[in-house]
Amino acid sequence: MTLHLFLAVMPGFIQFFVKGGFFMAVLVILSIFSLAVILQRALIIKVDRTLPPNVIKALDAYKAGSPADSFQTFLIREPSLLSRVLLCLLQHRDWSRVEALDAVQTRARHEISRLESGLVFLEITTGISPLLGLLGTLSGLVGIFGNIGNHGDPQLVANGISEALNCTIVGLGVAVPNLIAYNYFTRRVEVLSIELESLTTDLMAKLAIGR
Repeated sequence: MTLHLFLAVMPGFIQFFVKGGFFMAVLVILSIFSLAVILQRALIIKVDRTLPPNVIKALDAYKAGSPADSFQTFLIREPSLLSRVLLCLLQHRDWSRVEALDAVQTRARHEISRLESGLVFLEITTGISPLLGLLGTLSGLVGIFGNIGNHGDPQLVANGISEALNCTIVGLGVAVPNLIAYNYFTRRVEVLSIELESLTTDLMAKLAIGR
């Protein structure tokens, strides 16, 4: 079966992508990976997973000056981003305030970088998707105008231009959701970082480190 006949029997939405050529295929692959990253980050960057309410409640219940062994054991049993940072502080509570703070900040940066993993892919995809769409469109237009002498039918030329513009549409369609997701996740990580800093400072005050 020739490509022409194959396209003729295919559903319209599949033809929309197949006729886009190489750049359309790249955009489809980028959209699939982007969706996977968005779904994964949506599961990871959740308040209940990063700052569990039971850990916050245990921190609030911990009294200044009381033994920290039971609280430390609880944090080990309840692994989370917050638990790991608070454990780091407990493990360095005998250090000076500056040294303990440096250790906790290093651990917190490491945990935050794990939350941000994959966001750079969304940022890059947001930037290159419209450009790939434009390249696909220009590539299609070059082929169309190069064959105008052989196919002078205005209707065929118009259809060809319409198909070439599909790449631009898909490029923007990939970039817009990625931009929204990137900005949303970046903001969520920023808010979580501020809350993490506040909770860590609270525990540091209760442990009276450096006093």
